[in-house]
Amino acid sequence: MSPLDRGSGRGTIEYRPISVKELLVRMKDGSELIVDLAYSALLHNSEALAEEVLELEAGMDSLQLQARMNMLLAARTTTDAQQLAPVLGIISATETVSDVAGDLAQLVLSEQELPGAIRDALPEATEVLATATVAEDSTYAGRTLGEIDLETETGVRVIGLRGDDWVLNPDYETTLTPGAVLLLRGNEQMVSEVYEMVAGQRYQPPGSIDHDIADLQRAVNTIVLMKDVSELSLDLAYGSILFDDSDLATEVHALEIEVDALQSRLEAWTLRAAAEVDDPISLRGLLRLATSTERISDAAFDITEGVRRDIDAHPVIAESVRESDVAIRRVTITAGSSLHGTTVETVRDSYPGVGIIAIHRADDEWVFYPEADDELGADDVLLVRGTWDATGELLERAGR
Repeated sequence: MSPLDRGSGRGTIEYRPISVKELLVRMKDGSELIVDLAYSALLHNSEALAEEVLELEAGMDSLQLQARMNMLLAARTTTDAQQLAPVLGIISATETVSDVAGDLAQLVLSEQELPGAIRDALPEATEVLATATVAEDSTYAGRTLGEIDLETETGVRVIGLRGDDWVLNPDYETTLTPGAVLLLRGNEQMVSEVYEMVAGQRYQPPGSIDHDIADLQRAVNTIVLMKDVSELSLDLAYGSILFDDSDLATEVHALEIEVDALQSRLEAWTLRAAAEVDDPISLRGLLRLATSTERISDAAFDITEGVRRDIDAHPVIAESVRESDVAIRRVTITAGSSLHGTTVETVRDSYPGVGIIAIHRADDEWVFYPEADDELGADDVLLVRGTWDATGELLERAGR
């Protein structure tokens, strides 16, 4: 089920005795889920899904206020206050992320719709979002997500399911009934394979449409890159606080600067394009999308504040990252490991539930979102993201 109390952000909110760690876990998982759903609403131009995002945003507001109340009660000494101060930055950052999701949802519901060509191109990002209807004769029909273990086996995550109503972030006990619509997230190749298993037909990526915007591909490339880098920034930010790694925090800062530059480039392109299109107002949605995406990288930078300032953060911060739905682990490739000398593609094929988001080379070089043929050398450190089972198996193999 959803990690959020849907709609509970409206009305009176009272203190509840719930641990700060549990609240942080729910906010981290919720912020990742709500952004995925917001982009899904945008890609499919779904007003129903956009409304769900706004309901979840209200639930996030409730969690954030609860977290602040608990923080005030938890800080009893000056040491407590110093160690818990970075938590306030994380709370603020998750609030920013949920606000961004709300802005994207409003983009669907308002008259400032994205140009269709831009919307259709967004699936070219590092991970794609697709909807698939469970066919009567699907091998998945009638089975639970736990029985299928889809994410570990394929790397594709079901982030939402629509039957009579939406079920967001479905759990292992959720049954895939014929006719249910699944929201899938993962790399395009695996999404294509899962889509065919679910729907009984080949996955067809959205096609391009006619448009009157010159040099549109440049804008598309820029917005896709902004989306990828912003999502990478969040992963690295949570990794930095999990491992108390100032180098990762420094990389988050560098990526935040890069996204700022990409936003400026896109704004300049939009101003030029506005003079050449019949309806310049149609480009407003693109600017809103760029601004919202840039705010995600800002939020990632805020998450790293405690690490950047060398504050001895409270253990509850790292514990909350460890207990979230998605694992982030650091994997070192030893010289005698069976992975030494293999490629990123080998890891992807052997562990579909694992995504390598970064490689820290032995010579101190960082490689983000590495290519399939990038080789893994001795003492390379992988930052991986995925299910706990799959990342655990990779961690075990890397050392032997």
